[in-house]
Amino acid sequence: MKILVSLSRIFVGVLFIISGLIKLNDPLGFSYKLAEYFGADVLNLPFLEPYSLMISVLVVVFEVVLGVFLLIGYKPKFTVWSLLLMIVFFSFLTFYSAYFDKVKDCGCFGDAVKLTPWESFTKDIVLLFFILILFLGVKHIKPLYGKLVTTILALLSFILSLWFGYHVLMHLPAVDFRAYKIGANIPEGMSVPDDAEKPVTEYYWKFNVNGEEEIITTNGSYPKVEGDFISVDTKEISPGYAPPIYDFSIETEDEDLTDYFLNQEHIIVVISYNLENMERGGAVKLKALQDEARRNGYKIIGLTASGNDAKERIKEAYEIDFDFYLCDEKALKTVVRSNPGIIELDKGTIMQKAHWNDLDDLKLPKVERTPEPVNVEKIAYFIDDVMATKTEVEALDTETIEAVNVFKEATAELDSINQANQSDFTSLIKVTLKK
Repeated sequence: MKILVSLSRIFVGVLFIISGLIKLNDPLGFSYKLAEYFGADVLNLPFLEPYSLMISVLVVVFEVVLGVFLLIGYKPKFTVWSLLLMIVFFSFLTFYSAYFDKVKDCGCFGDAVKLTPWESFTKDIVLLFFILILFLGVKHIKPLYGKLVTTILALLSFILSLWFGYHVLMHLPAVDFRAYKIGANIPEGMSVPDDAEKPVTEYYWKFNVNGEEEIITTNGSYPKVEGDFISVDTKEISPGYAPPIYDFSIETEDEDLTDYFLNQEHIIVVISYNLENMERGGAVKLKALQDEARRNGYKIIGLTASGNDAKERIKEAYEIDFDFYLCDEKALKTVVRSNPGIIELDKGTIMQKAHWNDLDDLKLPKVERTPEPVNVEKIAYFIDDVMATKTEVEALDTETIEAVNVFKEATAELDSINQANQSDFTSLIKVTLKK
């Protein structure tokens, strides 16, 4: 029993420390996962959502500290009881999300190791087995050092864990496990290889055949059955290949500009998943960032999930004038753990990433931008069907004008004008005067 307890002590202690440190490296990410659990679709505890970050930090610090306590033998009964209660709670949580298919990834190992809900539950059951061994053999858990040294080590583990959690919140995760880490190319992350595994879905067709219900299973094709169709259900057997990046976009309300910007050089992107919740300390730094970026040849844009009213308020309040484009809120939270956060893109590759606290560390040496083609609109002006100039149209007294018709797309009339005058007008303005 003593040997079994010693092996369990090492296994559980090391696993708790590793799991806790991975989450402590990114407490914001774990808080998003907790908020998902607290949502109405899972545990229906929405009143806890505002406290997700605080709970996240406390849970992961406690997880690391318990692992250290177990290894050094500090307060064995308290440690084992705490481990047992924690693993029972998380076993319930992972079973609930797996059985009811609520949360696709438990976040047990952050973004470092992705586990399916059933894999997470299996991991918790294995841990529960070893913790029960510790619970039954708690008398064999002895301190590795004297009382004073053990107490100092326990206190140090708590202080260092708290400090590390605070440090990454005020900056960025020490190790970035996400698909948007520095050096990652976003278009490559969104691409699907030709030989990628395809999703597999089974279709369960229900028919009324000679007065009896009959279910036929296919991979999607409509079955040939002598009977009346009733309904069809589906079940995903295998999800197939999913690219690491699938929800990133740069859009306006009526245009997708993702490919355009991901092909540009030297782009500074200010990311704020919610402009209303943007940290004021970061917002006040955006004007200086905007001016420096433009002065050194960089184009600067913003990405947010907020609406136009919020965009205009932020631009006016902090004297910035770069455009904010739209992107999914969840994607923006994944790109950078800061509000606001900044990344530099060069043809879709993330060159730099910074928390707003570290804007001074951004390196923006002068660069030469490739001039963008300028589309000059050439307008043909007519007054009462007689070609005129822009100056002549602008000089008209508005009281004499009956109607103004603007044609911004190619028309047969515009083509005829260009052929007759050997011109390349792109728009047509026709002014009709009062009789």
